[in-house]
Amino acid sequence: MHPRKPRLPFANVCFFPAAALHAALLLPWSVLTMLGLVPVLPGLATPAGHAHEMLFGYALAVVAGYLLGPQPLRFTLTLLACWLLARIGFLLWPDSWLAVGANLLFAAGLVWKVVPRFVGAAKKWRNQAVAPVVIGLGLASSVAGLDSGPAPQLREQALLLFAVLLFFMGGRIIAPALAGHAQSEGRKLEARVQPQIEGAVLILLGLALGLSLLPWALLERVTGGLLVAAGVLSAIRLLRWQPWHCRQRPDLLVLLLGYAWLTVGLLLFGVALSGPWLPLSATLHALAVGALGSLSFGVMARTRLLFRFRDANARAWIHPCALLLSAAALARVLPALLGHTHPLWLLLAAACWSSAFLALAVLLWQTRDSHPHSARHSMTDHDAGTPGRHA
Repeated sequence: MHPRKPRLPFANVCFFPAAALHAALLLPWSVLTMLGLVPVLPGLATPAGHAHEMLFGYALAVVAGYLLGPQPLRFTLTLLACWLLARIGFLLWPDSWLAVGANLLFAAGLVWKVVPRFVGAAKKWRNQAVAPVVIGLGLASSVAGLDSGPAPQLREQALLLFAVLLFFMGGRIIAPALAGHAQSEGRKLEARVQPQIEGAVLILLGLALGLSLLPWALLERVTGGLLVAAGVLSAIRLLRWQPWHCRQRPDLLVLLLGYAWLTVGLLLFGVALSGPWLPLSATLHALAVGALGSLSFGVMARTRLLFRFRDANARAWIHPCALLLSAAALARVLPALLGHTHPLWLLLAAACWSSAFLALAVLLWQTRDSHPHSARHSMTDHDAGTPGRHA
């Protein structure tokens, strides 16, 4: 008999630590730069640069780590090198060929590997929705790389694309985890994926994204209404998951908290677009810091702990750190809503955000696998951090 080939290493082994360090160091640096407290990096000199690195630096690295799944180590390292070159190029020489070219290569490699898995294998249209979202993020990343930072409209559209991904992938992670937890307690969770709600929200977010591409200002109110409806349905889905049964599962509470921020962010974003009642910047931070930050933090921590220990709470100290991200989100959202903006709020948000992701980086380092080609792990695709089983 031929010896069994070792399993390919998962891309998250490389991309999750890179994303955590990027979040812990560069994003707070951009806040300190805007306050004049540290030397200026050209790419982080404006809020647009801060948004660029949040969405197309940090968030896309997390997406790559989670969606790529197992890949040849050479390909993963090549793609990571493109991501790193794009970061260096954008930070030091925005609009340079280094920044644009490396960013295009990273986006193209991500789309090339991820999209066929959802187009070719997925049978239901809801599962295939991941493919156009990843293509859209790749295009948005490429267009944003041609300027020193994404234009406000492109920034909002990219954040909507991430909201679609967070809603879909978050639900596909949370629902089976909650069902397994309920079974371990002798209960049965009837409302799991909730396909009717999932399909309705995907349609609403898709329509909102499509209308946001049109130049007519009147459509902003329609887009806002669609987002409010999506937020209400997301809240119903969250309540039907019965989160109050998860008091003894901090790993699940982190994911549910991130999903709650997604609901709040969609509602606030929709209200802000519907009329002059809320400042748009505050609502965008509810999605970017609260939802994207908390859900990505929870997914990275849980994925690594399941892979290494088959126990998402094997290092339970990491999960309360997610509360720092909620504190960071509140420090960006509440002062703007109340009209009491002050640099100290920015510093508080940056400190909370950085502390949370430094803690995550420590966890990822402590639980690293010294044998990335080892076949001794037999986790399922879902547990190990790839959505293959759900497609």
